[in-house]
Amino acid sequence: MRGFPSFQEGKGISRHHAIFTESIKEGKMTRGKLPEHYEVIKRENKKFFSALERLGKVAREEGPLDEKTVQLIQLAAAVAIRSEGAVHSHARRALAAGAEVGEIRHSITVLATTIGFPTVAAALNWINDLSE
Repeated sequence: MRGFPSFQEGKGISRHHAIFTESIKEGKMTRGKLPEHYEVIKRENKKFFSALERLGKVAREEGPLDEKTVQLIQLAAAVAIRSEGAVHSHARRALAAGAEVGEIRHSITVLATTIGFPTVAAALNWINDLSE
Protein backbone atom coordinates (compact mmCIF):
# COMPACT_ATOMS: atom_id res chain seq x y z
CA MET A 1 0.00 0.00 0.00
CA ARG A 2 1.49 3.32 -1.06
CA GLY A 3 2.45 5.77 1.69
CA PHE A 4 1.86 3.23 4.42
CA PRO A 5 4.86 2.22 6.56
CA SER A 6 6.01 -1.34 6.10
CA PHE A 7 5.73 -3.78 8.96
CA GLN A 8 9.07 -5.30 8.11
CA GLU A 9 12.18 -3.82 9.69
CA GLY A 10 14.21 -1.73 7.26
CA LYS A 11 11.54 -1.36 4.56
CA GLY A 12 9.81 2.00 4.34
CA ILE A 13 10.18 2.75 8.04
CA SER A 14 8.58 6.02 9.05
CA ARG A 15 10.34 8.48 11.37
CA HIS A 16 8.15 7.41 14.30
CA HIS A 17 8.68 3.74 13.57
CA ALA A 18 12.44 4.30 13.59
CA ILE A 19 12.24 6.16 16.92
CA PHE A 20 10.02 3.43 18.37
CA THR A 21 12.39 0.70 17.20
CA GLU A 22 15.45 2.49 18.59
CA SER A 23 13.82 3.03 21.97
CA ILE A 24 13.07 -0.68 22.21
CA LYS A 25 16.66 -1.59 21.38
CA GLU A 26 17.82 0.81 24.09
CA GLY A 27 15.43 -0.75 26.60
CA LYS A 28 13.32 2.37 27.12
CA MET A 29 10.03 0.65 26.33
CA THR A 30 10.26 -2.03 28.98
CA ARG A 31 11.10 0.41 31.72
CA GLY A 32 8.72 2.89 33.08
CA LYS A 33 6.64 3.65 36.05
CA LEU A 34 2.93 3.08 36.31
CA PRO A 35 0.85 6.26 36.30
CA GLU A 36 0.58 7.78 39.76
CA HIS A 37 -3.23 7.70 39.76
CA TYR A 38 -3.09 3.96 39.06
CA GLU A 39 -0.69 3.43 41.97
CA VAL A 40 -2.95 5.44 44.31
CA ILE A 41 -6.05 3.46 43.33
CA LYS A 42 -4.12 0.20 43.72
CA ARG A 43 -2.82 1.24 47.14
CA GLU A 44 -6.29 2.26 48.32
CA ASN A 45 -7.96 -0.92 47.02
CA LYS A 46 -5.45 -3.67 47.79
CA LYS A 47 -7.95 -6.49 48.14
CA PHE A 48 -9.72 -5.59 44.89
CA PHE A 49 -6.46 -5.30 42.94
CA SER A 50 -5.20 -8.56 44.35
CA ALA A 51 -8.36 -10.31 43.12
CA LEU A 52 -8.15 -8.55 39.75
CA GLU A 53 -4.52 -9.60 39.27
CA ARG A 54 -5.37 -13.22 40.20
CA LEU A 55 -8.28 -13.19 37.71
CA GLY A 56 -5.98 -11.94 34.93
CA LYS A 57 -3.39 -14.59 35.75
CA VAL A 58 -5.94 -17.40 35.76
CA ALA A 59 -7.52 -16.19 32.51
CA ARG A 60 -4.11 -16.19 30.79
CA GLU A 61 -3.11 -19.61 32.16
CA GLU A 62 -6.40 -21.40 31.44
CA GLY A 63 -6.23 -21.12 27.67
CA PRO A 64 -3.94 -22.25 24.86
CA LEU A 65 -2.69 -18.76 23.86
CA ASP A 66 0.90 -17.80 24.56
CA GLU A 67 1.69 -14.58 26.45
CA LYS A 68 2.66 -12.63 23.32
CA THR A 69 -0.65 -13.42 21.64
CA VAL A 70 -2.58 -12.55 24.80
CA GLN A 71 -0.85 -9.17 25.02
CA LEU A 72 -1.48 -8.39 21.34
CA ILE A 73 -5.17 -9.19 21.84
CA GLN A 74 -5.31 -7.01 24.94
CA LEU A 75 -3.51 -4.27 23.03
CA ALA A 76 -6.16 -4.44 20.31
CA ALA A 77 -8.91 -4.22 22.94
CA ALA A 78 -7.22 -1.20 24.52
CA VAL A 79 -7.05 0.49 21.11
CA ALA A 80 -10.74 -0.25 20.48
CA ILE A 81 -11.80 1.43 23.74
CA ARG A 82 -9.38 4.33 23.12
CA SER A 83 -7.49 3.81 26.38
CA GLU A 84 -4.10 5.43 25.88
CA GLY A 85 -2.70 4.17 29.18
CA ALA A 86 -3.75 0.59 28.41
CA VAL A 87 -2.27 0.88 24.90
CA HIS A 88 1.06 1.94 26.44
CA SER A 89 0.88 -0.85 29.00
CA HIS A 90 0.03 -3.64 26.58
CA ALA A 91 2.55 -2.46 23.98
CA ARG A 92 5.24 -2.71 26.68
CA ARG A 93 3.94 -6.09 27.83
CA ALA A 94 3.81 -7.40 24.26
CA LEU A 95 7.44 -6.37 23.77
CA ALA A 96 8.41 -8.08 27.01
CA ALA A 97 6.61 -11.22 25.80
CA GLY A 98 8.69 -11.24 22.61
CA ALA A 99 6.59 -9.30 20.12
CA GLU A 100 8.42 -7.42 17.40
CA VAL A 101 7.68 -3.76 16.69
CA GLY A 102 6.15 -4.72 13.35
CA GLU A 103 3.79 -7.15 15.07
CA ILE A 104 2.65 -4.45 17.49
CA ARG A 105 2.08 -1.92 14.73
CA HIS A 106 0.35 -4.51 12.55
CA SER A 107 -1.95 -5.65 15.37
CA ILE A 108 -3.11 -2.04 15.65
CA THR A 109 -3.30 -1.31 11.93
CA VAL A 110 -5.49 -4.32 11.07
CA LEU A 111 -8.18 -2.80 13.28
CA ALA A 112 -8.82 0.03 10.80
CA THR A 113 -11.69 -1.72 9.02
CA THR A 114 -13.30 -2.64 12.33
CA ILE A 115 -12.86 0.44 14.53
CA GLY A 116 -11.92 3.10 11.98
CA PHE A 117 -8.73 4.72 10.83
CA PRO A 118 -8.85 7.76 13.20
CA THR A 119 -8.74 5.46 16.24
CA VAL A 120 -5.95 3.41 14.68
CA ALA A 121 -3.98 6.57 13.86
CA ALA A 122 -4.35 7.78 17.44
CA ALA A 123 -3.12 4.45 18.81
CA LEU A 124 -0.12 4.40 16.49
CA ASN A 125 0.70 7.87 17.76
CA TRP A 126 0.34 6.72 21.38
CA ILE A 127 2.88 3.94 20.92
CA ASN A 128 5.21 6.50 19.36
CA ASP A 129 4.76 8.62 22.51
CA LEU A 130 6.51 5.88 24.45
CA SER A 131 9.72 6.42 22.57
CA GLU A 132 9.91 10.21 22.54
